[in-house]
Amino acid sequence: MDRRKFLESMTATCAGASLVSGGMLFPSLAAATETSAGAQHDNRKFDELTKSLLVDWCDGMIRQQIDAPDDPTLHGALACPACTHIHGRCSDALYPFLHLANVTGDKKYLDAAVKAYDWAEHNVSQSDGSWTNDVNPKAWRGTTIFGAIALAEALHYHGNVLDDQRRAAWMKRLDEAVGGYLYRDFKTVDFTNLNYGMTGVYGFHLFGELLDNPKYTARSDQFAKRLKEFFTEPNKLLWGEGKPNNGRSGRGLLPVDLGYNVEESLNGVVLYALAVNDTELLELMTKSLAGHLEFMLPDGAWDNSWGTRSAKWSYWGSRTSDGCQPGFSLMAGYNPAFGTAAIRNAELLQRCTAGGLIHGGPHFVSHGVKPCIHHTFAHAKVMALVQDKMHAMPKVDDSTPLPRAIASGVKHFPELDVWLAAKGPWRATVSAYDSIYETKGSGPVQQPTGGSLAVLYHVKVGTLLASSMARYVLVEPLNQQPQPGEDFPLTTRIETRVGDAWYSNIFDLKADVKTQETDSQISVTVNATLQDEARNVLPGDAANFKLGYAFDKDQVTISAATSGETAAVEGTSLIVPIVSPSGETVRQVSDHRIEIVKSDGTVVVQSSAVLTIKNGADHRIFNMVPGLEVVPIIVEFPATGSGEVRCEISVV
Repeated sequence: MDRRKFLESMTATCAGASLVSGGMLFPSLAAATETSAGAQHDNRKFDELTKSLLVDWCDGMIRQQIDAPDDPTLHGALACPACTHIHGRCSDALYPFLHLANVTGDKKYLDAAVKAYDWAEHNVSQSDGSWTNDVNPKAWRGTTIFGAIALAEALHYHGNVLDDQRRAAWMKRLDEAVGGYLYRDFKTVDFTNLNYGMTGVYGFHLFGELLDNPKYTARSDQFAKRLKEFFTEPNKLLWGEGKPNNGRSGRGLLPVDLGYNVEESLNGVVLYALAVNDTELLELMTKSLAGHLEFMLPDGAWDNSWGTRSAKWSYWGSRTSDGCQPGFSLMAGYNPAFGTAAIRNAELLQRCTAGGLIHGGPHFVSHGVKPCIHHTFAHAKVMALVQDKMHAMPKVDDSTPLPRAIASGVKHFPELDVWLAAKGPWRATVSAYDSIYETKGSGPVQQPTGGSLAVLYHVKVGTLLASSMARYVLVEPLNQQPQPGEDFPLTTRIETRVGDAWYSNIFDLKADVKTQETDSQISVTVNATLQDEARNVLPGDAANFKLGYAFDKDQVTISAATSGETAAVEGTSLIVPIVSPSGETVRQVSDHRIEIVKSDGTVVVQSSAVLTIKNGADHRIFNMVPGLEVVPIIVEFPATGSGEVRCEISVV
């Protein structure tokens, strides 16, 4: 179908069906007075990008759909290239499939949607109306909210492509899910991790409108009354991604996860606020989206290095959430940089797509790691949604730069104890955030802290440092891929090993961070102790370290020194894992200089001490968080002398 016919079909499908009240997306705010549900903008780039991704992903999923009509346990499921099990939520794909069935008229998409629905009914559907997350009747059922929303959106926008009998059956099944399990168990907005309740705010409103049941919309309104409780000061970041979701850390900080917020929770709040025309809530969403947007890197990545649920950080977002495009694109009338965010992130998703499936990071292909199909069926839903709302979009383009692309100086986020630094071409994240996610099954999930230099980005060559968990923990074994090869953390750090014990600053939850800025330089000073995973401090006098990060227009200098006259314990090292996919040339020019040749420049690493590369110059270490390969550079403290090392990173 050509683009003109596609857009005509979209408009015909969506006309009169929008959930936006009063025909206006932004009826009262001056920043968006010209944007209405009937407005037409030249959103060609966003339109074509999201449409292209949607078609590519749906075709990729159809290639993975199992055709085994004699085996209902398999027929219609989406086989996962990376996992040995079938993901129970794969039937969420029925929405993007049904969308393409309607706008293209191609029967293969309708067949795929029907088969996905039928598989779910045979294998994960439960008597209380829920669908389990996995093919196990005892599995978690909370994800029913996401499946129900996918089914509701499919019926709302594209139910006309189903025959009367099937459409009635799907509507009845949706009502069983909402009136049964969801209404019974989703009683408060914060009954578990907040992404469920925040998505439920939109979900119950959608269900009430579609099923014409005021009981469901009343539950949505009940949730909405508490929404404003869950935003931090001063940056309006959404909190609630912890166990418990209101638990405060030793520093008194609440649990915040960037990935779940921007890819799931904020979408729900935005969609609800637009649907009911809550202008006060829309103003809050404008501030909150702006606060979260501070963490988008110039290439469209979400810097979730510090997040409580960074176990699922996949550079472009989070492993099993949906994507940032609905919230940011629909709110671009308030702040045009939101439109840039929606486009940049979609472009990143496109770069991480191969064979019709999203890979969990930029270097999956270069390292030979297969993609989990969960990323694709989740993100295809939001691409279908933005396509279904394209006729009602405000202006969405990338003419307004992202905040971090033009940033200068240091910004402290006191609700996180995270600092963002920008000097010349450099962008950096320093984290002392001490809110640790922990479940009974996995134990503590240790994201970078201890004053770690969690991210380093250069506007010419991209990301050079990107942190991972201290250990890659399968918090959700059926929703995460096993770590291929050695579990080597990508966080820049000081470490020493004494016998079987591993001590590092990344375990110090009380590290002290101070910043100073002049016209020529930003400097960050960190006082931290080397601790093991149980927070035991390295015995002796060499546990206390001072870390320094200095940023000027030409280079970044990382320094590390023991306090006072004490020498470092033998074997103590500064670890600097430089991001580099397989195929880039690595040259060890001398004992003190390493060069990594990238397409847009050469990264030079120089040190006051001897530099070595773990396992040699051609070796790459890959970590699932955030899906990157690195050249693992080790700077070993000298056995004698001052107990200090310095490492300089520049790009020529």
